[in-house]
Amino acid sequence: MHELIDTSLANSISAKEEFVKQSRQELLTLVDWVIDCFKKGGKLLLFGNGGSAADAQHLAAEFVNRFLVDRRPLPALALTTDSSILTSVGNDFSYDDIFAKQIIALGKSEDIALGISTSGNSDNVIAGFAEAAHIGMKTAALTGGSGGKIAGTVDLLLNVPSPYTPHIQETHLWIEHMICWLVDEKMFGGK
Repeated sequence: MHELIDTSLANSISAKEEFVKQSRQELLTLVDWVIDCFKKGGKLLLFGNGGSAADAQHLAAEFVNRFLVDRRPLPALALTTDSSILTSVGNDFSYDDIFAKQIIALGKSEDIALGISTSGNSDNVIAGFAEAAHIGMKTAALTGGSGGKIAGTVDLLLNVPSPYTPHIQETHLWIEHMICWLVDEKMFGGK
C-alpha cells in the first residue's frame, strides 16, 4: 500500500511537470484569452462528460463566485448542469448534440468554448467545438494522452501527456485552478 501511494504521488507530480514543460505557453495564452473575453463582455462556456463535467461546473463556480480574492463575479457557464436540456436533446436528437445545441443557443463570437475531455475523443465535445468555431468563438481544450481527435479541432490545446486517467484529471484540476489564479492576478491584483 505504501508503494502504491508513493508511485501514484510520483506519477501525479510527473504529469503536472510534463504538462508545464510542454504547455506553459498555451496555459498563459488561454489566460490572456479569458481576460480579453471578459473585458469584451464575453463569457466562458465550459463542457465535458463525467469527471470533466464536474470540472466544468467547478471552474464556472470559481469564476462566478470567487477563487482566492473577493472580486466581482465573472461570466462563466457550465453546459453540463441543466438536466432538462441535457435529457431532452439526448432523447429527441442525440447525446452527441447536448453541447452543440447549447452553444448555438447561448454562444457569441466574443465567448470562449472550453471543453474538457480526458481521452480527447468525446464526440459531444467535438461537436460543441464545431459549432463554436462556426459562430466564430475561440476554442480551447483540456485533454490527455495524445490529445485524441480533439487535438486537430481546436484553436488551443492544453494536453496532459500522461497515459493515466486519474493523473490527467488531477492535472486538469490544477490547470483550472491556475487559470483562475492567473486571471485574478492579472485582472484584480490577486491576494
